[in-house]
Amino acid sequence: MTKRKALITGGAGFIGSHLAERLLKDGCQVAVIDNLSTGSLKNIESFAGNTDFEFVEGDVRNEALLEKLCKDCDCIYHLAAAVGVKLIAERPVHTIETNIGGTEIVLDLANKFRKKILIASSSEVYGKSEKVPFAEDDDIVLGSTIYSRWSYACSKAIDEFLGLAFYQQYGLGVVIARFFNTIGPRQTGQYGMVVPRFVQSALKNEPVTIYGSGKQSRCFCFVGDVLDAITGLMQNESAAGRVYNVGSTDEITIEMLADKIIKLTGSKSKKVYISYQQAYGRPIDDMARRVPNIDRIKKTIAWLPKTSLDATLKIIIETEKRKNPTS
Repeated sequence: MTKRKALITGGAGFIGSHLAERLLKDGCQVAVIDNLSTGSLKNIESFAGNTDFEFVEGDVRNEALLEKLCKDCDCIYHLAAAVGVKLIAERPVHTIETNIGGTEIVLDLANKFRKKILIASSSEVYGKSEKVPFAEDDDIVLGSTIYSRWSYACSKAIDEFLGLAFYQQYGLGVVIARFFNTIGPRQTGQYGMVVPRFVQSALKNEPVTIYGSGKQSRCFCFVGDVLDAITGLMQNESAAGRVYNVGSTDEITIEMLADKIIKLTGSKSKKVYISYQQAYGRPIDDMARRVPNIDRIKKTIAWLPKTSLDATLKIIIETEKRKNPTS
């Protein structure tokens, strides 16, 4: 029996590498394309020698390179994107070109070879909406174009428009997953991700730096639970042509998150607060709350997050300790 083959764009990144590992364990063949701009070979080193795994270093906008990979696979998980508030603020042109240009090429090729595709989107598309919890069909409220962070939200919204247009016009099997603050091992704090930054600082007994007031709240979801969601959506025939929120509904403020991490690590760290201007070198428009309504995915594939925030943080902390035994 021939094994199913999945293509993962951005597969050496945080979520992509976990997905590759999961699909290999499930008996699939996996091909990954990643330009390693934010991904890392370290993320895939534990399974890089698997005969069912293929890694191709290259940009998702390289159409010739991508064409062969799309032709040879059975389904596509399109995760490649410019991510992280820091990267988005510093390189807005790169963000827009990568997110929109890459998705356009991947969708064209998915349609050419009639491959089902899941497009990773983001809760950022809800922007500054105050209608909490966010449901998939709610209006989006974006900030001014003077704030480069909204370029990411706009680019992911365009990705969604493109995906839904390919479904409506060509009948292509397109599923869109809006991720809400996925966390777990292998996530880097280099581009502004809050949990790895806090954990690394706490383990070193260094100040835990909070951007803004710390009163802003988020819902954090374990990467393993996110994988259950997206693989479940890809296997469900009725999921195509719709957007699905993927995230936990347990809300926590950023300063409470810092307290929790300091306690779980037994750290002597103190919290310090800096402005977004200090953190990013420019003004950053932020949203007060970001909470998903997950009724749609629950009804479609009976998905609910299983891993608590405390359990997830303990996994991350132990992983970080193994990486840096002196911490």
